Amino acid sequence: MSMKRREFLKTTAGGAAALTVLRGKAWGQAKPVKIGYTLSGTGPYSVGAGITQGPNYTLWQEQVNAKGGLLVKGEGRRPIEFISIDDRSEHETAVRFYEKLITDDKVDLILPPWGTAMNFAVAPVANKYGYPMLGPTAVSNKLKELSLPYFYSLLAQPDPIMEAFVGLLKDLKAQGKISKIGLAYVNDLFGIELYNSATPHLKQAGLDVVDTKSYPLGAKDLSPILKGFKAAGADVFLGLTYPPDNILATTQAKEVDWNPAVFLTAVGTAFPFYRDRFKGAEGVMGIAGWNPKVKHAGAKEYFDAHVKKHQKEPDRWASAFAYASLQILERCVGEVGVDRKKIKEMLDSTEFQTVGGPIKFVKGMNVSTPGMVGQWQKGEFEILWPKSWATGTPVVPKPAWA
Repeated sequence: MSMKRREFLKTTAGGAAALTVLRGKAWGQAKPVKIGYTLSGTGPYSVGAGITQGPNYTLWQEQVNAKGGLLVKGEGRRPIEFISIDDRSEHETAVRFYEKLITDDKVDLILPPWGTAMNFAVAPVANKYGYPMLGPTAVSNKLKELSLPYFYSLLAQPDPIMEAFVGLLKDLKAQGKISKIGLAYVNDLFGIELYNSATPHLKQAGLDVVDTKSYPLGAKDLSPILKGFKAAGADVFLGLTYPPDNILATTQAKEVDWNPAVFLTAVGTAFPFYRDRFKGAEGVMGIAGWNPKVKHAGAKEYFDAHVKKHQKEPDRWASAFAYASLQILERCVGEVGVDRKKIKEMLDSTEFQTVGGPIKFVKGMNVSTPGMVGQWQKGEFEILWPKSWATGTPVVPKPAWA
């Protein structure tokens, strides 16, 4: 792919304009704040990118520019200009373009790509040039081990996610509602880390995993795995999945006539399109983190604005945190300007109130948000666990597939 500037004039997943320039008479002589990023418009990461990040980027840009632009300390309001590219779900492509955005386009700020592996690929670039990067879709215990002081992760990480999964399953076992687990995981960084976190938690909780299988990213057939779990008598499907394989597993579970008491998956379950595709997906569980019932300031207003602009709902996991990352960036720029060193200092020392709840970073990790489990119930993805964050109670066994 040519790296000429016109390549940035494409449209990325989720309807995000690749290069949006809002200038002219409405802006006077205000110099735009240039913000660069890549998103996957094609390839296996495109589904998540087009749901979780793309729509929130454009919603935020529209809202801020409607107010006259981004408030920059000491400068007043400046319009936001996005420069973005379809990274095609290719790590190397993303790395090249982040280098270009910083060194050639000289963007003021950067936003992250979608997904754990992509964030890992580009975070060293952000760190190299001193650009703070707020990642709302990066989940990895290794983030704590790496020297990436300019990278900040908003989501709960593998250990707290698996603590929530196992906490719920242990509670259900104590109630006599489940007994045997079939565990499947996608064989990439994300899936392997979740699996490595899940294993000791499951063992410590005394939960019986009757079979464990991995599968490659982009798998086209999971029916042998599902049939094996069914034959082993598993009444829990624990899938450490990405959206495409999550859809595949759900489709094929119906095809092989397996309806376990608990169908618990990872990324994609909380997406409204998943609910709609599977006729409500009643009783299906997955990673949670948010729904419009939460009491965080601005949560319902955010939900309504997202629906109004995009004619679709935000997902119930990371969408709100993608928007929260932009709220955080907006506040930082308003208080310290586009001085990236000062933005980092503020990120390291401030608790932010967002539509996703309070967010406080310690060594780049959000320590305010726990791992959560949700379940589709009558059209809403109710938070089940931890109980202190719950908006609903578990329905187990899940109803029959629609």
